[in-house]
Amino acid sequence: MTGVFLTRDGTSWMPEYLTGIDGTICIGCGRCFKVCSREVMHLYGVDNAGEILGIFDDEDEDFDGELNRMIMVVDQAGCCIGCGACARVCPKNCQTHVAADKVAA
Repeated sequence: MTGVFLTRDGTSWMPEYLTGIDGTICIGCGRCFKVCSREVMHLYGVDNAGEILGIFDDEDEDFDGELNRMIMVVDQAGCCIGCGACARVCPKNCQTHVAADKVAA
């Protein structure tokens, strides 16, 4: 991607898109999800073996007793606008962000 990104007042700005979340570090707190207006990531259940069970969308969901913990997963990366709100609220710094000029279209 090439070009110059500008803020509303004309200041140069480089968006940094969320490209991944390290599931071994993520604690599934949901802070990033709460501040994301684009639904870039969702909470997923994980079993004891570290296998992702699926989207966790109900407080009563336990994946037939297999649920061990929850993590955030980037499942709609193309929706990210690079605002960085998720990175600012993450207590574990488990996200990977890549500058817009380095991300393949």
